[in-house]
Amino acid sequence: YVPPQIRKAQETVDDKKREELGRLKKMVNGLINRLSEPNLSSISGQMEELYMANSRKDMNDTLTDILMNACVTAVAMPARLMMEHVLLVSILHHNVGIEVGAHFLEAVVKKFDELCKSDAEGKECENLLALIAHLYNFHVVHCLLIFDILKKLVSTFTEKEIELILFLLKNVGFSLRKDDALALKELITEAQRKASTAEKKFQDQTRVRFMLETMLALRNNDMRKIPGYDPEPVERLRKLQRALVHGSGSGKDTQLRVSLESLLSADQVGRWWIVGSSWSGAPMISDTKSQAQQKLHVGKVSSKIMELARKLRMNTDIRRSIFCVLMTSEDFMDAFEKLLK
Repeated sequence: YVPPQIRKAQETVDDKKREELGRLKKMVNGLINRLSEPNLSSISGQMEELYMANSRKDMNDTLTDILMNACVTAVAMPARLMMEHVLLVSILHHNVGIEVGAHFLEAVVKKFDELCKSDAEGKECENLLALIAHLYNFHVVHCLLIFDILKKLVSTFTEKEIELILFLLKNVGFSLRKDDALALKELITEAQRKASTAEKKFQDQTRVRFMLETMLALRNNDMRKIPGYDPEPVERLRKLQRALVHGSGSGKDTQLRVSLESLLSADQVGRWWIVGSSWSGAPMISDTKSQAQQKLHVGKVSSKIMELARKLRMNTDIRRSIFCVLMTSEDFMDAFEKLLK
C-alpha cells in the first residue's frame, strides 16, 4: 500500500500521467472556452462523460484550475460570464456529486481569504466574491457561508471592505432576506454600529452612507432603491438549471452547509461536508472513548463467533463488532438497536 502523499510524489515524476493530465486539461479548456447559455446542456453532458471516464480528483483539480484562471483576473469580469461558469459547476455538483462543488468552493474561499489579507489593487477579490455569490444563487452553498463572509467584512470595515459588502449585497441581498431575515437584520444593526463609530476615519462618507441605504432598502424589501439590481438573469439561469439537473437533485438538500472557518481550516480538521472525507485527526472525535465502547460490545459474544470473525478477516474492532451484532441478533429490530449502540 502506498500512502496518498507518496503516491502524489510518484505521480509528479510519471511522464505518462503528466501527458494524460495535459490532454485532459486541453479537453476541459476547449469545453470551458465554448461555454455559453445556449450550449450549456451539451457542454455539461460532455463534462459528465469526462467525469465518468477519468478520476474524480484529476477532473476536480483540472476544472477548478481552469475556472479560476478564467474568472479570477485583475479586471472585473462580466456578470453573465461568471454566472454561466458557476452554473456549470452547479449542474455538475448536482449530477456528478457534491465533491465537485465542494472542491471548487474551497479553492475559491481560500484564494479570497488570501487576497483579502494582501493589499491587491486589482478586482480579484470582487471576482472571487461574485463566484461565491453565484454558488449560493445556484444552490451549491448555504447562506451560512455568505453571512460568515459579510460578518468578517463588517468586522474589518475599511473602504475596500465596504465596496465588497455592497457588491455582495447587490448580488444576493434579497435571497439572503428570504433565507434568513433575522441574521440579515442582525448584520445590518452591526454594520450601522460600526459605521457610526468609524465615521471620523473615512474622508469619503458617501460610500458608507450608500451602503447603509442599500442595507435599509434590503430590510424593507424595497428593490427600487438598489441601483442596477436586476434579478432576471439569475432567475432565467435557475430555470435552465432545473431543466438540466437529473431527478430531484436541484433542491436545497445538496447545498453545502459549511462555515467560513471550517473551509479555511479544512486541512487541519478534515472536510466533514464531503461524505467519507472526515478523518480521525479531527478534534471533535475522541478516539479513546469510541474504542473502549467497541471493545465492550465485542467482549460479550462467544469465542466461537470471535473465531469465525477472525477466519473471515474481520480485522478491526468496528468490523468485528458489526459482524458479531449481525450474527448474534434475535431479529432485525434487535440488530438495529445493537448497531445503533
